[in-house]
Amino acid sequence: MKIAILSGKGGTGKTFVATNLARSSDSSIYLDCDVEEPNGHLFLNGPLLSTSKVSLPIPRVDTTLCDGCKKCVEFCRFNALAFVQKQVIVFDKICHSCGGCKLVCPQDAIYEIEREIGQVESRVYKNTKVYTGRLLPGEESGTAIIGSLLDKVGEGDPLVIIDAPPGSACVVMDSIKDADYCILVAEPSIFGSHNLKMVHELVKMFKKPHAVVLNKSLGDDNPSKAYCIENNIKILTDIPFNKELGKLNAEGKLVVEYDENFKAVFKDLLDKVLKEVKHEASPNT
Repeated sequence: MKIAILSGKGGTGKTFVATNLARSSDSSIYLDCDVEEPNGHLFLNGPLLSTSKVSLPIPRVDTTLCDGCKKCVEFCRFNALAFVQKQVIVFDKICHSCGGCKLVCPQDAIYEIEREIGQVESRVYKNTKVYTGRLLPGEESGTAIIGSLLDKVGEGDPLVIIDAPPGSACVVMDSIKDADYCILVAEPSIFGSHNLKMVHELVKMFKKPHAVVLNKSLGDDNPSKAYCIENNIKILTDIPFNKELGKLNAEGKLVVEYDENFKAVFKDLLDKVLKEVKHEASPNT
């Protein structure tokens, strides 16, 4: 069972919800797909067990074979190739590694090299396997790293918590494509409700069952809650703003391990989500 945790922006409490939800299960896998700024390992802080590189194939041109036909340049829809001063130039950072230029070259002048774009780190924290994706600085896209993270999950694995990147870009779509259920985390502000709408539209487009966790609530004046009511979105739980909770979070501590009330909140949240997933999977629904 794969549960994706999303938010329209950073700082809403997405990782807070994801890590504490992972620890609320008897056995779980946590995938940190926020590859530009992963921080789930600060809470699920088991020792680093292994690091594997993630690489992409990038084209190179054998100038002794290239006759300057420019078919590769004309083929590339991403403008990652150019013909300058009678030779083909490759722009690595915007190459999508589709391999098409190699296929269309009539002279077999194009070959590929592997270029590292990031890593996947492996840890174990108590009853949770932790996999962290990390994009190297300056790289454009972490979709290949997210693919490597999702490959860590097997058919018979227990609960999988996917900590998606914030926003609604391609990396978010890749993170949630195989999810059974999506939890949208929103904060109580106009900006928060705007970004909730953004991810809500995304999960609707992917036809994913979903519900909302309201975080840092300050009472009835909550534009995100109003958006949920107006759009008939189920609210799983409403977590009030709490200075002690914020202090524990800032110290990299899981609240389910330090506060019995929040332990009960997240256990109840997990139970609700599991029931929702079973309900969605039932042929009678």
